[in-house]
Order: sequence, then C-alpha cells, then structure tokens
Amino acid sequence: MNRFPTWICFVLAICWHVDVLSQTLGGNAVFNFLDHPAGARTAALGGVNVSAIQKDVSMAFQNPALLRSTQHAQISSSFHSWIAGIQNYSLSFANRLSSSGWMQGWGLNYFSYGNLTQTDAAGNILGQFKPVDYVVQTQISKVYHEKFNWGLTAKFIHSSYGMYRSSGLAFDVGVNYFDSAAGWQAAVVVKNMGFQLASYVAGGMREELPFDVQAGISKKLANAPFQFSITARQLHRFNTVYNDTSFRASEGELNYTQVDFIQKIFSHITIGMQVYPHEKLELMAGYSFRRRSELNVFNQVVGLNGFTAGAALLLKKMHISYSTGFFQRNMFHSVSILVNWNGKM
Repeated sequence: MNRFPTWICFVLAICWHVDVLSQTLGGNAVFNFLDHPAGARTAALGGVNVSAIQKDVSMAFQNPALLRSTQHAQISSSFHSWIAGIQNYSLSFANRLSSSGWMQGWGLNYFSYGNLTQTDAAGNILGQFKPVDYVVQTQISKVYHEKFNWGLTAKFIHSSYGMYRSSGLAFDVGVNYFDSAAGWQAAVVVKNMGFQLASYVAGGMREELPFDVQAGISKKLANAPFQFSITARQLHRFNTVYNDTSFRASEGELNYTQVDFIQKIFSHITIGMQVYPHEKLELMAGYSFRRRSELNVFNQVVGLNGFTAGAALLLKKMHISYSTGFFQRNMFHSVSILVNWNGKM
C-alpha cells in the first residue's frame, strides 16, 4: 500500500507535463467525438461517469479501471440516434486472462453522419460524401491490494470527411477504489493522452487531442435501493465556460452577466442517480450543468436541457438498457444490449 500514493503522484505529474506541453486548453481539439458515451447506461447518467462499478462492459469506455472480473465474457452492443440524423454504433467485450488476475477488453465506437453534398468553392455540386469517425481500443486492468483497480486503454482514432482524413493514437490511465462494505466507489482517470498520426491536410500542422482529467465518486445506500454519483471533468483547467459576449449581444441579450465563480465550478460537474425498485429493473437519471449552460439560448424556452434519463431491464441472460436526453427541442435515443457468451449474466 505504501507505493500506491507515489504511483498516483507520478501519473498525475506526467499528465500535467503532457497537458502543459502538448494538449489543448480550449475547444479546438480534434476527435471530440471521443467524449460521447458508448453505452445507454452512461448516456442516462449525464453522459459521463468514471466511478460507478457495474456489470456492464461498456462502462470501461469511460474508465479502463471499471473493467472488472464480473464482466468476464460480456458483449455489449449499442445504438445511439443523436440529433441531426447522426448515427452512432458501439461494440465492446471483455475476457479474463486465465488465473493471472488480468482483464482484457476491446471496443469500437463508430459515428456516421449520413450522406452530405460535396461542392466546390463556387457552390457547384461535385457529388456526395459520407463523413465518419471511429475509435478502436484495447484495454487491460487488474486489482491492486483488493480495494483498488487500475486500468490502461490504447486507442486508434480515425476520421474521414471526404478527401480530408486523419488518424491518431491516444491512451487513458485510470484508477478505481471500491469499499464494498460502505458502498463507496471513487475514481480518477486521465484521458486522451496522445497525438495525431496524420493531419487532415498532407503536410499540415498536427492538432491537439481532447485531453481530459476526470474524477468521480459513487455511493450506494446500505438500506435503500439508490446509488448516487458525482463526476467532475476538465480538472486540469478551472474555467471551462463558453461565453461569447459578442454573439450574445448580436442576438439581443444586452443585460447578460459575466461568468461568476459558482458557474465556473458547476460547469465541471455531472450528477447521476440509479434506482433499483426491483431486482430486474434499474431506473437512471442524470444532469449535466455544462450541457445546460451551453444549450440555453437567449429568449428561448430552456425546458429540460441538461437532463437525461433511462431504464434497464435486467434479465437472467440479457440486459437491455434505454436512455434519452434533451437538446433544446430535440432528444437523443440510445439502446444497449448486454449478453454473456457463457449464457448467464
């Protein structure tokens, strides 16, 4: 146990070094599709959750330390229908490596944006193209001193937008703590440490990846069927609020206020709740303060921006999850099917 704090400090020091020297602190990173959830359960919990330990191998997309032995022989397939006709498909599975204690996982997350019209600078139609993004990843994880689990993810990333194509390589490192007696779970994960292998334009400058430091805690109540989670993202920088005052003024919002300290704090936070009213049913809800803030538009009904919800049917041989959320007047829909090739969840 004495080496663990030193190991954590070493990882964080490396992450700080990488962040300062090579990673973006703004919103101009490439491959931002990496931030999207790969499973319906994660989507229902606000889109991000790095601490909740589940019998759901798709959660390992969020944090490789969530890859656990209880997910051995699991296969998860998901379909997400986002706004503007964007389709997202994901697949993940896991396997325990003999008796060594190591878990290994694989995953694919694929985005299709439909067929778009290709034109030249004068507006002449040249045909159509189909832009796509995808990431292929492999993961390993292992228990450390019973209550800790650590994991590593290696990702190959690719984007294709007609004649413009780019690929990259990235790594995630995560640590998860679990106290089964008290129901506490906690985690820290450093995501998307890496670089472009090739830029979109031949000979062009390579761009930065969406580096992120995330941390979270989850607590399952001992005498009630509830679990609560709080996840913080972008911990390597304080102010993550997008505040275009010129645009707001052009839209007629003349009495806007500057971003205050509290708003800067809550822009990092996503909260989630899971309820188990029956052994075969799970209900989920989430709220992202950042999504709420960024989707609110002056002189428009804000409605349920930032809220997400979902449910899971926990059958003996299959788990089926559904989630939805609100983007102003639009909603997304996600469905995940989880099975175990050994026949029993």
